[in-house]
Amino acid sequence: MMKFSKSGLSAALLAATVWLPLQAHAGLFDDDEARRALLDLRAKVEAMRTELNGRIDTKSDKSSTLDLVTQNENLLQEIAKLRGQIEVLANDIANTQKRQKDFYVDLDARIRKLEPREVVIDGKASQVDPSEQRNYEAAMQLFKAGDYKAAGSALGDFVARYPGSSYASNAQYWLGNAYYAQRDCKSAIAAQLVVLKNYGDSPKAPDAMLNIASCQTELKDKAAKKTLQDLIKQYPDSPAAATAKERLGGK
Repeated sequence: MMKFSKSGLSAALLAATVWLPLQAHAGLFDDDEARRALLDLRAKVEAMRTELNGRIDTKSDKSSTLDLVTQNENLLQEIAKLRGQIEVLANDIANTQKRQKDFYVDLDARIRKLEPREVVIDGKASQVDPSEQRNYEAAMQLFKAGDYKAAGSALGDFVARYPGSSYASNAQYWLGNAYYAQRDCKSAIAAQLVVLKNYGDSPKAPDAMLNIASCQTELKDKAAKKTLQDLIKQYPDSPAAATAKERLGGK
């Protein structure tokens, strides 16, 4: 509003400047001429005022435009900052999702290691815990390596720890073999008798009886013949029974 007041003041001063000489020479004109001159002067003053206001408005528009440009630049800067923050957040989210995925994959792998797994033992599918399988295989690895003393200890620990395991009958059988390999026939017979007592329906039972007969023979025990006869009677279709018949036929 101050700008327009200044323009009005300028127009008034301009009108006064022109008006005073006009009054000084008023006597030189008649009324019609004076009236025309006054109207003409007013028209000129109005035109000058309009032009001046137009210039002021133009300046004001330029200022407003400059303000808008400045505001636009500020908005662009804010948008750039927001975009940067969004990119950082998006990257953080992607990293978090990857870590979560890796965590769940690792967790799933750990759980799978603890879950029972299906294995085939003597032609029969069985569910065993991973720890059972690892311990049994470790003990058998010792046996295959010829370390019968360590194997016997590991197999004994296994059957004590996992008496209900699907590997238990095999572990007990190989425990007897570990003793036999060390020429400890009494311990071998005791171990194989456990197989017959606790795992009589195991595929290893016929072989356990044959091993008992072998140990009895080495110990000069006459019970060896009866053990072979019992083997043929109890497990007639087993490969061990066929071997028992051969041994009895040779006597």
